[in-house]
Amino acid sequence: MKTLLLDLKTSVLVTVVFALLLCGAYPLAVWAGGQLLFPSQANGSLVTDSAGTVRGSALLAQNFSSDKYFQPRPSAAGTGYDATSSSGTNFGPTSQKLADSIKAAVAAYRTTNGLASDAAVPADAVTSSGSGLDPHISVTNAQLQAARVARARSLPLANVQRLIALHTDGRSLAILGEAGVNVLRLNRALDQASTGK
Repeated sequence: MKTLLLDLKTSVLVTVVFALLLCGAYPLAVWAGGQLLFPSQANGSLVTDSAGTVRGSALLAQNFSSDKYFQPRPSAAGTGYDATSSSGTNFGPTSQKLADSIKAAVAAYRTTNGLASDAAVPADAVTSSGSGLDPHISVTNAQLQAARVARARSLPLANVQRLIALHTDGRSLAILGEAGVNVLRLNRALDQASTGK
């Protein structure tokens, strides 16, 4: 009986200690480390306007359809850009539906951006990412949209291209992936350049 009580006491004590460590101290240390070392990322990389209103997250794509905005990659997440339904199309490389949707997207991209009918179109302009929420587009994609955006906003093309360069994120660790343009941050900068705020 004495051994049973000792074992029970030890079990309860170990459970309490590990509960405090793993359910209290460890999460608190991770939260504090995130707030100290990466405050923006730990809080969702929120993008705000000059009034402090949250306009989105730099980590998630949003739908921009007006000619005065750069358009993100197409999205298959839910009904499009739905952060609660992150997903790709799940079409395979031999899928006729995928081929047809890409063909239609290429034609629409060329028309929207005033490109020649045989102009090369970047893959990221006509295919969705695996999550459907990729916040970046390629630099080539942004450059092809620049003239349309400059016309719609009555801005010099050079100003729009300068903003593209300012909002281009380099390769991860300087060697992984490709440079990308954050669409939300670029569009917010365009709004500020157009209004002067």
